[in-house]
This record gives sequence, C-alpha cells and structure tokens, in this order.
Amino acid sequence: MIAGVIAVVLLLAIAAYACGGGTDYGAGFWDLTAGGAERGRRPRRLIDHAMEPVWEVNNVWLIFVLVLMWTGFPVLFQRVFTTMWLPLALAAVGIVLRGAGFALRRPVRRLAGRRLYGAVFAVSSLLTPFFLGAAAGGVASGRVTATSTASTDAWANPTSLLFGLLAVAATATLGAVFLAADARRFGVPDLDRYFRRRAWGALAAVAVLAVVTLVVTHGDAPHVWHGLTHGVGLVFVVVAALATLATAWLLTRPSAAWSRVTAVGAVASAVIGWGMAQRPYLVPTSLTVAEGAGAHSTLRWLGLVTLVAVVLVVPAVVFLYWLDTHGELEGLTDADLSQGPPSTPR
Repeated sequence: MIAGVIAVVLLLAIAAYACGGGTDYGAGFWDLTAGGAERGRRPRRLIDHAMEPVWEVNNVWLIFVLVLMWTGFPVLFQRVFTTMWLPLALAAVGIVLRGAGFALRRPVRRLAGRRLYGAVFAVSSLLTPFFLGAAAGGVASGRVTATSTASTDAWANPTSLLFGLLAVAATATLGAVFLAADARRFGVPDLDRYFRRRAWGALAAVAVLAVVTLVVTHGDAPHVWHGLTHGVGLVFVVVAALATLATAWLLTRPSAAWSRVTAVGAVASAVIGWGMAQRPYLVPTSLTVAEGAGAHSTLRWLGLVTLVAVVLVVPAVVFLYWLDTHGELEGLTDADLSQGPPSTPR
C-alpha cells in the first residue's frame, strides 16, 4: 500500500518537473530560435526577465524525483542509471551548462563571451529535455531490465526518440504560452503575438508527435500502448487532448486567459497518463511497484519526509509561482526590451 502511495507521489513530482522545468527549457528553446543579435534582442530580453525569478527553484522538483527514486525504489534507480547512464549524464551536463550559461551571459561584458554563454544556455535547453525524454522512453518500452546493459538501443529506439522529441515540443509549447502571457503582463503586444504564433506551431508539433508516438508504441511498447488506450490511462490521454485543444482556442482570444493553466494541464495529464499506463509496473513488464520498492521501514520514513515537504516546500514554491505570474516581482518596461547590450571594453 505505502509503496503504491510513494509511486504516485513520484509520478506527481515528475509531472511537476515536466511543467515547471519544462517551461524554462521551452524559454531556452525560443532563445535558441530567436535569430541574430539584433532580431532576437527583444525576445531574449523578455526571456531573461521572465525566467530570472524562478529558473533555479524548478530544480527542486528534479531533486525530489531523485530522492524518491533512490530511497523509495532503489532497484529502479539502479537499473535506470545503469542502463541509461549516457543520456542521463548528458542531461545532467546540460542542466549544469544551461544554468551556467543563463547566469553568466548577462554580466559578461565582451560580445564574444555573451554569445558563447547564450549559445550554451540555448543549446542545453534543447538537448536536456530530449535526453530526459529518451530515457523515459527506454523505461516505457521495457528496455530497463535486470539483465540489460548500457547500450545505444536502450535509449536510441523508436519509442525513446519520439519521447525525446515530444518532450522538446511540449517544453516549447509551455515556454511560448508563458512568454506570451508575460508579454501581455508587461504590455508588449508585438511580443505577445510573436509568442502566440510560436505556441500554435509547437501545439501542432505536439499533436502530430503524440499521434505518431501512440502508433509506434503499439508495436514497440505494447503494455504502455494498451494502458494509454484503456482505463485510467485513456482518461488522462483524453484530458491531455482536450487541454491541448483548449490551449489552442484560448490563444485566439484577446486576453488568452487561462491558457497557461490549460497548457500545464495538457503536459501534466500526459505525464500522469504515461504513469497510469505502466501500472502495476515501474518498468513494463519486468519490475512491479512492489518488487522495486525499498524496505517497509524506509518507505514509512520517506512518506513522513514527503508529508513534511508537501506542507513546507510545496506552498512556498506555489506562492513564488503566483507572485511571478501575477507581476508581483521585478517589472519590465519597453525600455528594458529596447535596451542594447552593455558596451564592450576596448
């Protein structure tokens, strides 16, 4: 019983990271595609101001996921990190380089340095969600077993590649929707239109990739396919589809109110649907929740620590998100967006 509860909490934490961290990765994706220094200056200024208050706190969810996996399901942790060490290592390097690039690109005064750190931030924002998604696809397709070893096939298979591409498209959608909302809040209508167009394009990519992924999993991950097309998994798939359509419709409205809520709902529902589709397995069809769980006493203490975290940490993080999305933190003016980069010393 308690192992099942911890497994649900782990799934919710993964969904929280997919939405919170995914929004940041999506902002980095649009930084990468914003164009040259002059054409992309104003979108990148908006991205900087939108990310600054919350970009570090989103890693709280990732740490929570790792602690729950390592402590609550050590067998799963061992198998995943043995088989998927390469994509997970590349994702970890991407997280570190992405944070360093974002933190250092603004204070650096030399143009070459700003371009270098900006490129590191943007490219890492693309590669990190891809490799995390590819690792998840390897788990979903049952390639993480007791006898599996680290190999290219474990994460470079059809399901993994589609999960990786779907992760990139989903983060791009979240980033564009939130950046459009920030542009409206800061009173910059042209950037609002700019990011709405990109949100529609990303939503279309998500829809196409989701359909292709569902088709591919029929043969490559049959247990997950069955779970996604039946029962509780199907319910969350339908919710994700409806939330995607609602997001596209809301983006056509002048205020686009609630578009952020529906975009988050679409991504969270898709992640939860994947988790529900794997039941009762952590790794289809070789490791159940009960088989992968740690000692009962360990799970009890982990449940207590989780409860404390929910009471103390989650409200603080949610309050920070509320302050940021309601404009209670640092403001942004059109002068900020038009401001050029600091002068380069001769």
